[in-house]
Amino acid sequence: MITAGIVAGNIIGFARVAVTAYLLGTGDAADVLAVSLGSLDTFNQMLASTMVFAFVPMLTTLNGGERTALFQQLNRAFAGIFLSLTAAIVVFAPGLINVLAPGLDQEHFAPAVAVLRVGAISTAAVGIAAVHSALLFTDRRFAPSAFHQATLNTFTMAGAVLLWRFFGVYAFAIGYAAGAWVQFSMVYYAARSSMPSAKPPEVSPHWGELIAKPVSILGFSALIALNVVVTRAFATHAGPGTAAAFDYSMRCVGVPLAFLVSPMSNSLLPEIARLRSLGRLRDAFRLTDRTLALAAAAAVSGCALGIALRKPVIALLFQRGSFTAASTELVAAVFLGFAPSLIGWSLLELTARSLFGLDLTRLPLLAGAFAVAVNLGLLSFFRELRPEFIGVGSSVGLILGFLLLQILARARRRRLLA
Repeated sequence: MITAGIVAGNIIGFARVAVTAYLLGTGDAADVLAVSLGSLDTFNQMLASTMVFAFVPMLTTLNGGERTALFQQLNRAFAGIFLSLTAAIVVFAPGLINVLAPGLDQEHFAPAVAVLRVGAISTAAVGIAAVHSALLFTDRRFAPSAFHQATLNTFTMAGAVLLWRFFGVYAFAIGYAAGAWVQFSMVYYAARSSMPSAKPPEVSPHWGELIAKPVSILGFSALIALNVVVTRAFATHAGPGTAAAFDYSMRCVGVPLAFLVSPMSNSLLPEIARLRSLGRLRDAFRLTDRTLALAAAAAVSGCALGIALRKPVIALLFQRGSFTAASTELVAAVFLGFAPSLIGWSLLELTARSLFGLDLTRLPLLAGAFAVAVNLGLLSFFRELRPEFIGVGSSVGLILGFLLLQILARARRRRLLA
């Protein structure tokens, strides 16, 4: 079911990117959309992932009314947090754009701020929907949440096509926000329909644990997202259209990444949490190793194939309308350095999520911070920001971050199994 949702989401996602390419190409408006809505989309995905991977293990250990009671308390607490986040993004949008796009021309600053503010309406919906998705995943009900990205892409594309004449680049943000609230409605009614009609018992959760675990996972997700944000920010210094070219490249990497990470991790997490609760750590580690071996083979093959076929594939997918042959060359150049990120990113995510299921939260944070440090170091080393160099720091950083996490995790494993 998760795979079906990913297939639908990415097919529609390519249509969304094709519409973006047709209307904006790699021009200045495309840079505006990339640094504002692109960054917001990364942040929203980070929130959704955090909520699911923080609370599925907690909810899995409970049954019936106790599970419902814990969910309701989580929902009340984090709904306020997500509404506050939305308000903060709206208020501090100018400062955020200064950080996200330091090289953006001043004449495009105001449109980028406006797009970010309109799109920020989606953040509360995405976050609250993710808490509901955690409950659904605990019950092995994947369908309502599996089509999250498909819904966002459909409404973003529809908003762009239907409202472009009236709102220009802002039409993308309007459609994106509408899609987030439609998806929230879907998971809300699905989760509520499965709750028992009787009033759940009162529970006294350990709020320190409920806050600490999401903070750890959010910290890791933020560090992974920071690789993308930092790379995009540096791209704004490399000339007009480079930030947009990086965003197109990231979309191309994001498709195989979604297929490698989401189905495996979303179905793996409840199993690892269950094995941990039963004291079967050896079986949990064995399951993680098999998953990583399969993902590694797929990631290396996908990366090699993508690099070899990048120009004809990019031209076939996007080269029409405002997306010219020069746009294809620029995107292909950026993709060359960024494509190996697929290997490190997918393996680092899978390893980290498995460790979160085993309640080992510190190791992924260390590996994520190391990956960002390597990325920043390499980007500062390249004095001439040629398009081919934009994604190299992210690729090397994520691969080295995965290797460091493997070394640390295996050392911890030996102690746990001794």
